[in-house]
Amino acid sequence: MIGGGNGVLWYLVLTALLVIPFWKILPRYGIAAPFALFAVLPVGAIILLWIIAFRDKFSDRAGV
Repeated sequence: MIGGGNGVLWYLVLTALLVIPFWKILPRYGIAAPFALFAVLPVGAIILLWIIAFRDKFSDRAGV
C-alpha cells in the first residue's frame, strides 16, 4: 500500500487552501467566518464567490 493516503492528504491541503482565504475575506463583507467551511464543496465555493462579487457595499463601514 504505497501512497494510499496521498489522496486524502492532497484533499486536506487543497481544502485548507480554499477555506483559509474565505475565512479571512468573509467577515469583511459582513458574513460570519464559519460560512467559509462551505468552500469545502466545489459548489459552496462558487456560491460564496458569487455572494462576495455581488454584495452591496456597506455605507456604515469606515473607509468605504
